[in-house]
Amino acid sequence: MLQLTLVVLVLVASPLGAQAAEAEAVFAGGCFWCLEHDLAQVKGVLEAVSGYSGGELANPSYKQVSAGGTGHQEAVRVRFDDSRVSYATLLRAYWRNVDALDGGGQFCDRGPSYRPVIFTAGDGQASQARSSLQQAAQELKRSPAEIKVQLKPLTRFWPAEAYHQNYAGTHKVAYTYYRWACGRDQRLDQLWGKRARSSQGWAG
Repeated sequence: MLQLTLVVLVLVASPLGAQAAEAEAVFAGGCFWCLEHDLAQVKGVLEAVSGYSGGELANPSYKQVSAGGTGHQEAVRVRFDDSRVSYATLLRAYWRNVDALDGGGQFCDRGPSYRPVIFTAGDGQASQARSSLQQAAQELKRSPAEIKVQLKPLTRFWPAEAYHQNYAGTHKVAYTYYRWACGRDQRLDQLWGKRARSSQGWAG
């Protein structure tokens, strides 16, 4: 009986058991440096990776995506512990970190590669994403038709070059200046008020 108990305890505490609660979500919201930084702050997020998604070009480079024509957006893949943070919570954090009324880019970054998109993996994420769009519209006191964030099925995510990862941490001065000059936080405060950059429950 003691041996059986030890085996059970080992299984429960094993990495395999820990991985069972992990899930992934992919979001595009303008500059991936900023969105990666913001979503990484959410409790329960294990990793946030900058990359590209939405297009058909395999293994795209930053230069190719920035030049346009690839169909890709700058995106962030979030790996999270869904026993600690729900997909619905991540959706709220995402919405409060983007300008939901701007489909032509985000903040100072313009063009299709900066378009806001929620990439959904499976029917469950798609259903929650649609619901979150309705709730975001209600919080902003807008009609759903005015919301410019696209909802698209996830096909594949391509990690960006190494120098883009954790840019906010490795280039603090440049990142802070870029974020300020781009007007990101000013616009988020204007749009979302005290809920800007937060994952707290929906208002309204």
